[in-house]
Amino acid sequence: MVDFRSLEIFYWVSQLESFSKAAERLNTTQPAVSQRIAALETELRTRLFERSSRSISLTEKGRVLVDYAERFLRLRSAMLEAVATPEAMRGVVRLGVAETIVQTWLSRFIERAHAVYPNVLIDITVDVSPVMRDALVKRELDLAFLLGPVNEPNMSNLDLGSYALAFIAASDLSLAAEPLSRRDLLKYPLITYPKSTYPYTFLREILSIPEIGSPRLFSNSSLSTIIRMTEDHIGLSVIPPDVIRAELAAGKLRVVETEVALPDLAFTASYPMAMGGGIAGPLAALAAEVAREDRAGELANKRA
Repeated sequence: MVDFRSLEIFYWVSQLESFSKAAERLNTTQPAVSQRIAALETELRTRLFERSSRSISLTEKGRVLVDYAERFLRLRSAMLEAVATPEAMRGVVRLGVAETIVQTWLSRFIERAHAVYPNVLIDITVDVSPVMRDALVKRELDLAFLLGPVNEPNMSNLDLGSYALAFIAASDLSLAAEPLSRRDLLKYPLITYPKSTYPYTFLREILSIPEIGSPRLFSNSSLSTIIRMTEDHIGLSVIPPDVIRAELAAGKLRVVETEVALPDLAFTASYPMAMGGGIAGPLAALAAEVAREDRAGELANKRA
């Protein structure tokens, strides 16, 4: 009889188009994956993959089986979610996280996730949102907290709230009279997220003045480095004030008033809906809950 493990292995080989990537995804070895596929083909008496030295692809029968495999695995995920206790959930979740989330509530999420799902391991990668979006589509990540939503077929997105952007400066940095105009801002280097991100492209577009020139933009993928450069008077940073709560409270940094309206950064917990999302769905819901608590706590602190 065809078992669930063989169907799961077959499904991920078909999705990732690689025996080695499927083995990594399922925390097993490539020989074990190859043996399972060979046994499945023997049992069904048909070839499921066309193999070459550089790639694999589904046969006609393989494409038929993928549909059945996904339906079986979705049903198993739904059954476990409905019946099993959180302690029964097992596996490795590959989580991608934007550094804005790292600097705000990620540690509380990890603590809560480990308490609720003690047998689930979370493998964290910190990266920029465009890279994580591609990794989700390629199934190299199971879940990501990123600038979203990810508008791809079979992708689920849960709202994680928004963060306001602001111009930030060292408290003792001498500036022109505020609010600073677009022309004033062109006098200072601006430090923000990497070139592939929305804040960078927005600043380049909104602050470019034909008769004067374009802004001097320093991009960096590390928020801690951006914060340090701002404290060292290298320029003004464009980041959410929420990620520098401690520095603002200590008087090291301050928000600069300008005439430029900056967009909010909207984050989502996004994951592929393959097999119902598996444990990624409940973890995304938990992340949304932690994000709401973080926003509520910050609002309470501001009122106080």
